[in-house]
Amino acid sequence: MKETVLKKFEEVFGDAEGVKVFFAPGRVNLIGEYTDYNGGHVFPCALTIGTYAAARVREDGRLRFYSMNFEKEGVIESSIEDLKPLKEAGWTNYPKGVMWTFGEKGFQITKGMDILLNGNIPNGSGLSSSASVEVVTGAILREFFGFEVSNQDLALFGQYSENKFNGVNCGIMDQFAIAMGKQDHAIFLDTADLSYTYAPVKMDGAKIVIACSNKKRGLGDSKYNERREECETALSELKKVVDIKSLGELTEEKFEECKSAIKDEVRVRRAKHAVYENQRTLQAVAALKADDIALFGQLMNASHVSLRDDFEVTGIELDTLVEEAWKVDGVIGSRMTGAGFGGCTVSIVKEDAISRFIQQVGEAYQAKIGYAADFYVVEVGGGPTIL
Repeated sequence: MKETVLKKFEEVFGDAEGVKVFFAPGRVNLIGEYTDYNGGHVFPCALTIGTYAAARVREDGRLRFYSMNFEKEGVIESSIEDLKPLKEAGWTNYPKGVMWTFGEKGFQITKGMDILLNGNIPNGSGLSSSASVEVVTGAILREFFGFEVSNQDLALFGQYSENKFNGVNCGIMDQFAIAMGKQDHAIFLDTADLSYTYAPVKMDGAKIVIACSNKKRGLGDSKYNERREECETALSELKKVVDIKSLGELTEEKFEECKSAIKDEVRVRRAKHAVYENQRTLQAVAALKADDIALFGQLMNASHVSLRDDFEVTGIELDTLVEEAWKVDGVIGSRMTGAGFGGCTVSIVKEDAISRFIQQVGEAYQAKIGYAADFYVVEVGGGPTIL
């Protein structure tokens, strides 16, 4: 891939003098969905697929961006004096947002850049292509301008730029999983205080298979912000009867005791998901540490049911992929992953059942939905690197 992006860089920008090549992974969340802004735990891992970037510094203030994933758009130009989110700037709002954030945090970008990207994360799949672009941009700026920032800073800057520049009220999970990824480990992250531990992902004869629904969605215009609002309202209602800062502080028992404080049945279900999903995540990590992959799978299944019924973020595409997965012998667990409303499912499948799984689920999905899903057998990878 390094050679591919260098060759394309030379083709697009005339030469490849002074260019360095970077990589940031995508991520998949194994369990703990919509808990990250509710002060709960998440359990994501970085993948070996992600975003490759070839970049160099210019002598002037011009910014020139090119994506091999959106070749029809050609070179999109901007300047470091003009870091504003513009609809016509399309995908370049993500790297521009990170440059703007560095400036806001006291790290001034003094020169322009030529940046070429090539991602092998399916676009709009929910494997965090946008967060991957944000983290790789942060790694580029750190390297070329000598900024003293940690990988955790890159995660926080990425989230800040998504919230404040691109207007998506996302939690920290995506950027954190990508910036802090460790090979063959998932990250058990407490989103309330960013304390984390790495847990080895030992699948024992099984693999992670991602099914991409190919239903496109944009986070900003999905129900993402609406769900967040519902949870925040439920929290403020609960605070009148129980001393908590976040939904993640409640056990299932405590929630059942005080849920009558929430004045709307829909909000009760939203809050229930946040509380129960957090507890499932704690149990799932303990199960993995105890080598109980069967229990881990059951908790994944329960997570999907809660996302479907209580949080209502799945939709017919994701439900079909998961429900068909559950029918296949050799599937340990399956659930939607990411923001939902399209995107992907993550399944743990015994190696000898993978080809049967892809065929059976693929055929059933095509028959019901009318177009094909894509399948990826993935490995757990590390964080951002210079190649």
